[in-house]
Formats: sequence, structure tokens, C-alpha cells
Amino acid sequence: MNPHRYSYRLTATLLLLTGLIFAEGTRTWEQSKFDDLEKGTANGVAIRSTGGLELAPSFKPLYTTPSTYIWAIAHDEAGNVYAAAGAPARIYRITPSGQSTIIFEPQELQVQALAVARDGAIYAATSPDGKVYKLEHKSSAGAGDGKSPHLDPSWSSSVYFDPDTKYIWDLVLDAAGNLYVATGDHGEIYRVTPKGEHSVFFKSDEAHIRVLMVDTQGNLIAGSDGSGLVYRISPSGEGFVLYSAPKKEITALAVDAAGSIYAAGVGEKRAGAAPAPVATMPVPQAPAGSPSAPPAGTSLGSALSAVSALSSFSSPGSSGGSDIYRISPDGSPTRLWTSRDDIVYSLKFDQQGRLLAGTGNRGRIFAVLGDDDYTDLVKASASQVTAFAKAPGGGLYVATSNLGKVFLLAANPESEGTYESDVFDAHSFSNWGRAEFRGAGGVDLFARSGNVDNPDRNWSPWKSVDLRKDGAVASPPARFIQWKAVLHAGNPPARLDSVLLNYLPKNVAPDIDAVDVQLGVHYQPLPRPIGMDSSLMANVVPPTIHDRDSIGVKWAAHDDNDDQMVYSVYYRGEGESRWLLLKDNLSDKFYSFDASLLPDGGYTIKIVASDAPSHSPGQALTAEKESPRFEVDTTPPQIQSLMAAPEGNKIHVSFRAMDSFSAIKRAEYSIDAGDWQFVEPVGQLSDSRTENYDFQAVVPEPAGGAAAARNPGQLEHVVVVRAYDRYDNMNSAKFVVREK
Repeated sequence: MNPHRYSYRLTATLLLLTGLIFAEGTRTWEQSKFDDLEKGTANGVAIRSTGGLELAPSFKPLYTTPSTYIWAIAHDEAGNVYAAAGAPARIYRITPSGQSTIIFEPQELQVQALAVARDGAIYAATSPDGKVYKLEHKSSAGAGDGKSPHLDPSWSSSVYFDPDTKYIWDLVLDAAGNLYVATGDHGEIYRVTPKGEHSVFFKSDEAHIRVLMVDTQGNLIAGSDGSGLVYRISPSGEGFVLYSAPKKEITALAVDAAGSIYAAGVGEKRAGAAPAPVATMPVPQAPAGSPSAPPAGTSLGSALSAVSALSSFSSPGSSGGSDIYRISPDGSPTRLWTSRDDIVYSLKFDQQGRLLAGTGNRGRIFAVLGDDDYTDLVKASASQVTAFAKAPGGGLYVATSNLGKVFLLAANPESEGTYESDVFDAHSFSNWGRAEFRGAGGVDLFARSGNVDNPDRNWSPWKSVDLRKDGAVASPPARFIQWKAVLHAGNPPARLDSVLLNYLPKNVAPDIDAVDVQLGVHYQPLPRPIGMDSSLMANVVPPTIHDRDSIGVKWAAHDDNDDQMVYSVYYRGEGESRWLLLKDNLSDKFYSFDASLLPDGGYTIKIVASDAPSHSPGQALTAEKESPRFEVDTTPPQIQSLMAAPEGNKIHVSFRAMDSFSAIKRAEYSIDAGDWQFVEPVGQLSDSRTENYDFQAVVPEPAGGAAAARNPGQLEHVVVVRAYDRYDNMNSAKFVVREK
């Protein structure tokens, strides 16, 4: 064995084992870290990346559209929100009270982008092979009823600008009323003046300009797909690459009051690869015929084929996750936030100055507070959070896709929120002790327990944990437990930092799964690092060497309480009644010993496992398991009555081979140090502890040839025979034949 390879394997195994904790007596289950808390179910409760829970902003559904996707939303001065949708392609006008009308329904498959001008005009971009439409409200016409999904006749639409390009990705208006149009295929940005005059404002060498924004200085900020570039473009059209992101596509932009720019990047760059022409989209999750299915006359296959070329979203199986970058006013970039699982589709600052990130494909909104400091605010009942827009009262409208919904994210927190922890498996029937709570404000704690992993299957009811007294958990003893926290608004704000639950598993005996005896095997001693608990070495498989004089025993055992265990090794001979101790107080799950300690015969090994190291005297439990029967034979057979005599040009040889325990396996002979020749016993079948051999061997050519033949009295032959028993023990004998 390569010692370096073994050393590496041992080191890696020890690093893994050091993460195991052998609990003794009372044990604890604590939840405070983000990775643990996100496994639970939050309703009106936010989870901090630094650990702990707090009340989330109020998040209520406002309107569910018949469309599968909402690509963009925008608000007007009255607080109405407009949703650009696809499958079917529409623009919905939704009032702050949730009343909705359809104000635009184009022939194209998607309404991809929206911009609302100060005069109330709405600019809408469609795809594919789309155009920019201008929508205006006709005050003299009758309005829709706000309930039925029919086209509102009080709105008119007309083609405002046709860029004659495949894709239109985004629209933005500057302070002067100029409309900027981000397009795909050729990576061009068009500017359309309030008078309707249009021109190419900026030409990129990227395939797609994906997202636009105007910064505090009046510059246009643009993000691309292909190389993940963030451009700053002056009012005169001079472009400068502010940042080349590690990701291939910039999906969202935002700017803070200090002038820092925030950009979300998705998708992995591939060195030397040409930019992908388009991104892929999440597969619609509504069945055909549902309200979110494609319009009548459009097959789902053709709709998906066209829409997949339009979507700015990565598919649920896309790799690489997302990053959010901050580009400071001096131009220096830093990575602010990253996720391997969540894809960022939208960015927006809320009234508190927090950067909100709308993500998929789990429909989460994160508040990014600083470098890797964030809060998982809310989870929408949809797959992707795609857009934000300002709402009355300092809140935000939130748009989603799969399904196409609009929510209201309020500026104020919920008055009450609940959080249910993940189900904890104690792995054995346990008694529950005290709950230890860290936090502040109005927090109520509850617990329930059961003996199946699904709480809905006849668990105990929720019972309050009195945190003002001893915090005792009144749930009945069981294998599984769960806690629930109810947070109430107040001063100080409700906050839960950690919950620690004490419990004592009912001790169960260890379980020995298998015992394996290996003849001719010796286990090499393992190095034991200074200060390391010997129990951590118990699962390390030792290197073995072949040694016919050794017997190796190894076993597999476990303890449902995860108790530390010690082992004893016993043996018993066939026909005997007493078990004799070979070795006790072993922490390893293997042992090898000298085979000569056991006389030839049949034996059984017994392993006894005890959890004594983890329990008080008298409380320990044991388990035992016997190995299959095995045989030990270390004594070679005996050669008896060896005779040899010349017969012409042959030698007649006879002998007997006898073994005290096992059958004779084979015999061989050699004459005058010649090659060994196999010989069969009398009767040919070798299956007995005594075998007789009688045969004639051809005399080899004498050394010296003819000269030796003229002096036959001087010629002699040495006959050597050897015999093996079934365990390859061997003995030999010789006989000297002299010719007369």
C-alpha cells in the first residue's frame, strides 16, 4: 500500500469523524443559524442571514392575472399599477384596491417591458418581432368594470416605434421624456424623443442589451447578456464599461441615493465560447385550458418555442446561481451577495433604503443589507419574483411569474407572524426537558411531538412553553418534536435569536450488524493523533496485511442513541460450553490475534458491544453477536512409511500422508531436485485426513550420461515428497535410493 495514499485517506476520514459528537446523557437541539431556520415554514416572519427571526413586512396578494408571466410592472401618480404579461400577452391596469381591467392585448406573444410617462401615457414593448406601443386613456370613453377580464374601451393604442429587430428587452424614460429602448440580436439602444424622433443611441458589441436604468446624474446604465457588462452611457451617447461581471448576463439594475450602482448577474461564462443568443425560461406550470394557458389558437408548443427566445429568466435547472455587485461612485466593484440556488430577476430599494432582490425559482424576496448580510423577507406563492414598482404608502408592488400575480409589500411589518421549525428526529424515544430561548419582544413559544415524521399524522397538540418560568416542554415523550414561535409587533420589536431544546433519549441497546472472521489476516495498528478521542477512530477501516499465522475479526455495529461503545471479543471451541475472553475494552471495530492460540479445530467468535462509556454504572446496555463457524488448522500433515526402490528405469515410491484435523489436499514429489510433480492418491480422490500414495516415477537422465551408466554401483537418487492439508499447511520427507 502506498503510505502517502493511506495517510491522505486516514486524514480525510478523521476530519469527517471529528464532526460527529457522541452525546452522553442529556442532549440538546439548537436552531439559530440561517441554514437551519430556512428549513422551517415562515408566515409573516423573516429569517436573518446572521441567524434568528424577526417580523417580515406585510405581504398580501393584490391580483392574480389569467397570464402565466408578468415581465414588468410600472405605477402611475394615482398609485395604479400596470402589469406587462405573457401567455396570454396583455397589459393589466390594477387599482390599489385590487380592481383590474385589460387595457392592451396585442397580437405578439409577450408584452415584455413598460414605462409610464408623467402625462399618464404608457409605453409598452412587445416581442418577438415586436414594437413599442403608446397607450393613452380616452376620458370620453366608458371604462371597464374592473372585474371581468375584457379589454377596456377607454384606452387606445398605437405603434409608437418599430425598431425592426427581433427582441425588445427593456424601456426607460429620462427626465426630459426621452424613451430608451433596449434591443436584442444586435445589442442596440434606441432613443425616441417626445416628438417621436428616433435614432440608435448606443451600439454594443454584445448580442443583447437586457436591462436599462437612469442614474442620479442622468446617465443611462445598461446591462448586457453575453459577457455580463455594465455600461454607463452619457447623455451624448458615449459608452464606458463600468464592470465586466463574472456572470454572463445582467438581469437587474438599481441605484442608491449616494450614486452606487447595483447589478444582478446570472449564468456561467465559458471561456472562448460565443455568447448564447438567448436565455431560457421557466416552464409554465399552468395546464392547458387554465386561465394562464396561451391564447386560443396558439399551441403550447409554438408558444413555448417563441417565448423561450424572449425570456430573461434562467430555467429552474440552470447552474451558477446569482451574484449582486455594487459599483461605487468611484467605479470600484465588489460582490455584495451570492447564492448558488436563487436566481435574481429584479432589484429595488424600499422606503427603508434596503436593497430588495426578487428571485426564483423559489419565489423569495431578499433584503440585502451589506456584504453577505441579508434577510430572507418573504416567499411568494409563485415561482419567480420578476419586478417591483412603487406603491402608495411607501410600499412596493411585487410581480411574479408562474403564476402571474401582483402582491403588495407594505412598508410596515406584520402585526403577527408565525414560524414552524423543521421536524427534529431524536432517532429514539425521548423525554423532552427545558427549552432555552434567546430573543426580545413579544414572542410566544409552542411545541408538539409525535412518533412519525409527519406532524399531520396524529401528533400531540401544540402546547405553550412558559418562557417566563422554567421553560419546561409539556409535549409527551416521543421520537420527533417541533417548535413554533409566534412573533407579535411591539416595542421592543419581536426578535428570536435561538431556541435550544434539552432532551434525554431512552437508552436502547447497541446493535451488532455483522461479525466477519478472516483467516491469514493481520490488521496494522492505526496511528492515534494526540488528544483525539479513541471513539472517533472506531469507523476507520485499517490496512490489512497477509499473515497466515494471524486471525482477523471485524464487525459492524451501531447505536440508535449515538452512544459511544466498547467491545469485547470471545471465542469458543466446537463442542465446548464456555466462552473464553480474547480481548476486552476495545474501541476499534476490528481485532487480530495469533492463530497458534487456538488448537486445530472448529470455533466461533462472539462480539459483545456495550454503551457503558455514555451511561452511569448500572444503566449501560449490551448486545452480542456470534460469527459463523470457522476452522483453524495450523499443524502440517505427517508423512509416514515413505519407501522407494528402483524397478528397471523407474523408481517405485509409496507413503502415507496423515493430518489430525483436515483432509489432505494434494501431494507432490521430486527426484534429484527436479521439478515438482503432482501425484494422485490411491483411489485418486483426495478427500480424507489419511491418504495413501503408491506410484512409479521415471528415473531422470543421470548426470555424466554414458560414463555414469558404466558404473551403476555409484548411482543414487534422492526422492522428496510433500503433502498439503486443506489449509495449505505443508510437510515433506525424503528417501535416498541407491542402485545395486
